[in-house]
Amino acid sequence: MKSDPVAVTRPLLEALLELARDREPDPVSVALATRPAGDLEPTDGPGARLGTLSAVTPVFADFSFPDAGGAVNRVFGVDLGRPAGTTQGRFVSHPRGDTALATTDDLAPHVFVAVPPWTLDDVRAYDRGGVRTPLTVLAAASPATAADEDVTEGL
Repeated sequence: MKSDPVAVTRPLLEALLELARDREPDPVSVALATRPAGDLEPTDGPGARLGTLSAVTPVFADFSFPDAGGAVNRVFGVDLGRPAGTTQGRFVSHPRGDTALATTDDLAPHVFVAVPPWTLDDVRAYDRGGVRTPLTVLAAASPATAADEDVTEGL
């Protein structure tokens, strides 16, 4: 059975890879959320162009910090870092280099698995059933991220 492609913004994926690189040798697991393609801003650089998708296509563009609400979660078992029902995916790192989805990974409708050396080519996407899905990296960002990039370009 062939899965539909899944789209992710390049800035999000680069930030997640940097997080995985910084946390190595420890693994990372991060909740991801989508935005409709029509809500995103085009960016310069490599990646598929935003106009190649329908405006309603869900694109992974946002994440929740893995440690947000950690103290409350450890004490009460309530995850405040991720609002219920708002995440459609998960990014996990496998520092030992296995690109396959593991049974110990926190499964979501879509899971991105990254391995060293933490480049865009070192990421695989899977559906909840463990079937590898085609991954489209977009030259686009959520509006807040695009604005942040514009501010830092002049520094």
